[in-house]
Amino acid sequence: MIFAVKDGNFGYNKRQILHNINFSVEKGEIMSVLGPNGVGKTTLLKCMMGFLKWNRGRTYIDDAPIETIAPKKLWQKIAYVPQAKGAVFGYSALDMVILGRSAHIGTFKQPRKEDIAIARQAMDDIGILHLQDKLCTQMSGGELQMVLIARALTVFPEMLVLDEPESNLDFRNQLIILDTIKNLSKERNISAIVNTHYPEHALQLSHKALMLNRDGTSFYGNAAEIINEDNMRKSFQVNVHIDKFERNNDTYRSVIPLSLA
Repeated sequence: MIFAVKDGNFGYNKRQILHNINFSVEKGEIMSVLGPNGVGKTTLLKCMMGFLKWNRGRTYIDDAPIETIAPKKLWQKIAYVPQAKGAVFGYSALDMVILGRSAHIGTFKQPRKEDIAIARQAMDDIGILHLQDKLCTQMSGGELQMVLIARALTVFPEMLVLDEPESNLDFRNQLIILDTIKNLSKERNISAIVNTHYPEHALQLSHKALMLNRDGTSFYGNAAEIINEDNMRKSFQVNVHIDKFERNNDTYRSVIPLSLA
């Protein structure tokens, strides 16, 4: 599956938020979306998935405009993982994951044995089956985020869209989330679009990057090329130093903010 946005433009009233957004994500690729607060990262996710309508431009899946794809078929291809901000209802983890099968179960119907087995398998695949009986209201942010990822996997998507999946998590839980996304890309060939505040995570995780600027423009391309000191200064209005080092045969990059630009 190739997911693409061509000439995407969006604004409220006379305020232009997104201007001529163009990108494509192929099967198994990960693209990070970065930019300063209020620049329209979450708005971009809503527009590209059809929750908001582009003022101009379109979203395509395999060259078909997204609005021409039946919703049931569309949401079998794409799964959305929102931020884990706490559970309102006292569902167990297993019940929360089973909710991902709602399009297959039907209104007012009970989950089938097949749906329960699929939910349990999704939890087992990412290593959280031991949480199946734990109430979501009693979970840490990292645990709940993993439950939401498992819920998304129950539809066997070709692409995940994740809105700040590692925000408000400690270092360990951040790494668990990043490793899960990378493993899904490598082992299942699932592509992902990840909205993030962490340029280091984007460099570690992504094949591509889309960096949004305050004037509505953007930088797009290979992550290691787009996330550079000059672009960071232009987008975030901050002078940074990007350092590269190797450890255990892996290459890492750190992004250090130095001063306001």
